[in-house]
Amino acid sequence: MNGGQIGNVDLVKQLNSAAVYRLIDQQGPISRIQVADVSQLAPASVTKITRQLLERGLIKEVAQQASTGGRRAISLTTEVEPFHSVAVRLGRDYLQISLYNLGGRELVSTHHELYYTNQNELSDGLISHLKQFISSHQSTINQLVAIGIALPGLVNPETGVVEYMPNTDIDNLALSDLIKDTFHVECFVGNDVRGMALAEHYFGATQDCQDSILVSVHRGTGSGIIVNGQVFLGYNRNVGEIGHIQIDPLGEQCQCGNFGCLETVAANPAIIERVKKLIAQGYESSLSSLESISIQDVCQHANNGDELAKQSLVRVGNQLGKAIAITINLFNPQKVVIAGDITECEDIVFPAIHRNVENQSLTTFHKDLPIVVSQIDHQPTMGAFAMIKRAMLNGVLLQKLLED
Repeated sequence: MNGGQIGNVDLVKQLNSAAVYRLIDQQGPISRIQVADVSQLAPASVTKITRQLLERGLIKEVAQQASTGGRRAISLTTEVEPFHSVAVRLGRDYLQISLYNLGGRELVSTHHELYYTNQNELSDGLISHLKQFISSHQSTINQLVAIGIALPGLVNPETGVVEYMPNTDIDNLALSDLIKDTFHVECFVGNDVRGMALAEHYFGATQDCQDSILVSVHRGTGSGIIVNGQVFLGYNRNVGEIGHIQIDPLGEQCQCGNFGCLETVAANPAIIERVKKLIAQGYESSLSSLESISIQDVCQHANNGDELAKQSLVRVGNQLGKAIAITINLFNPQKVVIAGDITECEDIVFPAIHRNVENQSLTTFHKDLPIVVSQIDHQPTMGAFAMIKRAMLNGVLLQKLLED
């Protein structure tokens, strides 16, 4: 028994349906016999569940040529086209909204500025943009099955309650219920970086492994840890605060109150700040001719050979490497994924990361360990969609659709 839970009939039904759906989704086209074989469910149960899935239109039958030249075997595969979901990436001052089919294909995407200082402004802005998006794409949307929202901060993924967000007053905002009541569809809310790690696992660079760490270097520095194919969550569901590992006790003060956190070095604002400071001190750089400097400028000039930009990014790679080495020692991942603009300078940043990882983590842990660039970084809403995908695969959303 898992943690001594007594499985009630509904839960068993949900888990069994999910097991069948998951196999068809991940290994389809697959025959009913193979499903029963792999899932170890009774053939009668498999027949019953597949009938329900077929009736709901969630799977379809495809004829496959039998290799023996005999009768063609009927196999099952998931149906993704008619089922749509809306995925939202809520940033600190923007909103990206996308429409996906159930296979993870992005059909439409829009970007809006959204400024908010408290949870009412956030909720009102979010709902009005969602209403506008859904009504203007009514002709594209077939069956809307869920809304997913990824945001920076602390979220209880079970209840969809937002407990904390940077730079905003939040008081246990029941965002999932609010969206559910407004739009009458299921809603899943989660942390943006954890969502991204999950998206990488379902659709990106870590599809081939069960244990991985994603490190995101954007406005802040965060990480998402996947253990045994699941997002690893701690007591308060907030694991992976790699940005607040102290790497320099004499460093700058961080917004969290401590000094020398990784985020004070390896985050876009910190990188830009340091470059500006060095230029102001008289260091030569091709960046000094620019009126304002962006992270893209720093990367571009570094790739073009600007020494100051290059050294700034090597320093970021060194400090990232130190923090990543700690997480490697703790979690022994099969792969590390780096997301963020700095990956445009892979040839500059990654050797520095590798060097520090090799010097500061256990040899057996870092030997042949791939450190790779994120594959989904340029699809900001993918993390929110990954939460919807997870709810299909674990049966939470699947069961709701079967009961409709």
